[in-house]
Amino acid sequence: MNKKDFKGGLDSVLQSTVPDPEQKPQPKKTGRPKKSSQEGTREGETRATFIVKEELLEKLKAVAYWERVMIKDIVNNALQEYVDAYRKKHKEIKHRPVK
Repeated sequence: MNKKDFKGGLDSVLQSTVPDPEQKPQPKKTGRPKKSSQEGTREGETRATFIVKEELLEKLKAVAYWERVMIKDIVNNALQEYVDAYRKKHKEIKHRPVK
C-alpha cells in the first residue's frame, strides 16, 4: 500500500464520534413503558425492596448457592406458594383499593 490509499486519514476509516446537531436521537423501542423499577428486568418483572431478617436472608442465599438457582427464583416460588395457599383458603383475592 502507498500513501495515496490513505487520502482521508483515520477519519475516513472511523465513524465520527461528534453527534450531528441536525440529527435527533432516536428513543429505544422496547415494546413496554419503562418505570425505573423495571429497567434491566425481563418482560413481566419489576424490582421491589423488602426488609427481611438477616438470618433468613443468609439461609436463602445458602439455599440458592447449593441449588444453583437465583435468589429471585426462590423468592418468586415462595411468594407464589403463599398466594396459592391464600387463594385456596379464601377462594379469591380481592384487589386492593386504588387511591
